[in-house]
Amino acid sequence: MAKRFQHVAIVGKHQARGIRPLLEEIADFVTRQGLDVFLERETALNTGITAFDALSNEELGAQCDLAIVVGGDGTMLGFAREMARFGVPLVGINQGRLGFITDISIEKYSEALAPILAGDYEMEQRPMLEGAVWRDGESIFEGLALNDVVVSRGATASMVELRIDVGDDFVANMRADGVIVASPTGSTAYSLSAGGPIMHPSIAGWVLVPIASHTLSNRPIVLPDTGEVCMEIVAGRDASVNFDMQSLASLLHGDRITVRRSAHKVCFLHPKGWSYYATLRRKLRWYEGVS
Repeated sequence: MAKRFQHVAIVGKHQARGIRPLLEEIADFVTRQGLDVFLERETALNTGITAFDALSNEELGAQCDLAIVVGGDGTMLGFAREMARFGVPLVGINQGRLGFITDISIEKYSEALAPILAGDYEMEQRPMLEGAVWRDGESIFEGLALNDVVVSRGATASMVELRIDVGDDFVANMRADGVIVASPTGSTAYSLSAGGPIMHPSIAGWVLVPIASHTLSNRPIVLPDTGEVCMEIVAGRDASVNFDMQSLASLLHGDRITVRRSAHKVCFLHPKGWSYYATLRRKLRWYEGVS
């Protein structure tokens, strides 16, 4: 049976112009549904909203059983990483332009939210990536990502060369502007613009995509998510790695970036009747055929 919620966290893209009245409107709406509302602390501080208790991410994770994210996919990515270990389900209200994972439009938020708050919703879980940067046998950086892990060349340097291993198997040495390891969620982000395929979220796999490869035969490949991907810096200066928006620059030759499936998953809630394919049609403007 679907769960009816009691304590709701609200986080917003507080840098966005005009976000305060929208957040106050949504918070008041949730309150009128009989639920307790808490604001994420940075959201409260940067918007000046004082009518609701402001809590840290740790406190929100411990006290709330639902979170509403108002903004674009970037806002959702950052907050999803914070909430994943607590298992708090997320609802996304899209204030951005594209929004694959913030899929409720601002104009229709009230009619979409009311049933969800009452326990009538579609639920899905998305896998996450985790990994580390290893130097001389020691981990110097760890990261968690919902979308992707990207190793890329320096801003002024030529392309980077990476040795790619999957588990105990050597795959290839790739010379490119970089390499992306993306989850199914991340397959519609940077990976897609680099020529990678779209992966349905239910697929237990990743896509490995070279960015502007020096060799045209280096093509995207779909991998099972049961093993570990290792990318070792063979050549190139000032390479960096990004776990979604968490970055480490100035990688050295011999540094190894390992990526594996995380034990954490992100839980998204959608309005009843939600369809991943409808999302693709709408966001990618696939208007041909039956709507």
